[in-house]
Amino acid sequence: MTHDTIYRNQGTNEPFRFDEKVARVFPDMLQRSIPGYAASIEAIGSLAARYARPGTTCYDLGCSLGAATIAMRHGISQPCCRVVAVDSAPVMVERCRELIAEDDRQNGPETQVDVIEGDICDIEFTNASIVVLNYTLQFVDPGARDALIQRIFDGLNPGGLLVLSEKVVDESAYMEELLVDLHHEHKRRNHYSDLEISRKRVALEDVLVPESVATHRERLQRAGFSHSAVWLRYFNFVSIIAIR
Repeated sequence: MTHDTIYRNQGTNEPFRFDEKVARVFPDMLQRSIPGYAASIEAIGSLAARYARPGTTCYDLGCSLGAATIAMRHGISQPCCRVVAVDSAPVMVERCRELIAEDDRQNGPETQVDVIEGDICDIEFTNASIVVLNYTLQFVDPGARDALIQRIFDGLNPGGLLVLSEKVVDESAYMEELLVDLHHEHKRRNHYSDLEISRKRVALEDVLVPESVATHRERLQRAGFSHSAVWLRYFNFVSIIAIR
C-alpha cells in the first residue's frame, strides 16, 4: 500500500481530483482519513449475502478501486447475479478493472463484475437488489441528488437495499465543531500533519458537499423508501441502510 503524502508538498490552489496521484495512494488515504471505513466495507459484504437475489444486479456507484464491489462479490451466495461498478474517473476505472481481474485469478469469477466508466447520474438501474453509494453522493451536485436517489429507488426490486455512506454535518454548530475537531485528531493519530489536514480541507471545498443525516433520511423518505436507519456512525461519518 503506497503511503499518502499528496498534501505534504502540494499547495492549496488545486481542487481535489480523482487522478493518478490519488489512485496511487487511495487505499492508504481511505484507511487513514475515514474512521469506520473498513467496517462499512465489511458490512457491505454481509449485506450482499442477505439481500442479493438470484438473477439480479447489484450496483456500486462511485466504485473507485472497487473495495465495495469485491466485498459484494464475495458476499453474494445467490446464482446468476451481476455486479455493475461505475466511476467517472478513467484512472480509477482502469485500476479497478485490474483489481477485479486479480480477484478473478485468485478466487474465480463466481459472480460477474462489469466495471463501467460513466456518470452515475446517467446510469439506468434495472432489476436491482442492492445499490451501494459508499462515500459517493457527497461528490454529486446537490441539485442532482434527489433525482439520483429517486432513480435508484425506481430501479430497485421490492425489498431491495440501498447502502448510503457519507460525511455529514451536524445540525448543532457546537457539535459540528467538536466532530470536525475529533476527525482532525483522528487524522493526526494516523500521522497526517496539521498542514496536510488544512491543505486537503481547502482542496475539498466545493468538491465534497456534505449534508445532515436528517436531510439524507428525508430524501430517502420522499423517494419512497419504507425504512431507513443509521447503522454506523463514527464522528462525522455515517452509513445508512434503506429498504424499498
